[in-house]
Amino acid sequence: MNHRITGTTMPVLEFQLESNDAVISEAGELSWMTPNVQMTTHTQFGGGGGVFGAIKRMAGGGSLFMTEYRAMGGAGELAFATRVPGQILPCDIGPGNDFMVHRHGFLCGTDGVQLSVGFQQSLGAGIFGGAGFLLQKVSGQGQAWLELSGEVVVRDLAPGQTLLVHPGHVGAFQASVNFQITMVRGIRNLLFGADSLFLAALSGPGRIWLQTLPISRLAQQIFEYMPQQSGRTAEAGVLGGIVGSVLNNM
Repeated sequence: MNHRITGTTMPVLEFQLESNDAVISEAGELSWMTPNVQMTTHTQFGGGGGVFGAIKRMAGGGSLFMTEYRAMGGAGELAFATRVPGQILPCDIGPGNDFMVHRHGFLCGTDGVQLSVGFQQSLGAGIFGGAGFLLQKVSGQGQAWLELSGEVVVRDLAPGQTLLVHPGHVGAFQASVNFQITMVRGIRNLLFGADSLFLAALSGPGRIWLQTLPISRLAQQIFEYMPQQSGRTAEAGVLGGIVGSVLNNM
């Protein structure tokens, strides 16, 4: 199996699969493929525990269903493009080399890579979209590709070295890094500060990947230019959004 990453602002991950080679991703990630690549959608992924593993994936912000793309009867072509401007990060996964990634960061992986909930903390309604802060854990054996938004800044933390990060800028980090959510210090900062009420404390040893374009901030900027609705029209829009979100997770 060979792969390459093409593009800069909106990159695409392209695979040249040999016969019987397989790549697995969350449902809905496909960009294009040749006709001899067979799609199989299921809940089990990389020995992830069947339906129970799928439920844990959903708790970590993932999808209930996974899709396997396998080349049948010869070589095949497969591609996954990023959903927002950003970068694609290849990672070698193995014993002692697990990764934690933001809730929508897993793009795809080879058979043997496992995806599960890595961190979940409820912070109250309205914080991080009311869903709390979620991280996915990528483990097992194989190779995975992560999608990070904006530019990517890499930092290597020494043992005991700590970096405080706005949670939206946390892209991925090695599982050896200690992670916890902390509240911003100071009453004035809490009451009048324009920054987040919470910060992510990452402590070494290990490598972290920071993303410069948090999806939440991108959504806020786009929202300012959207027409505002009121009354029953707004209620219908909210209901449609809820139904769409449920269907998307399924």
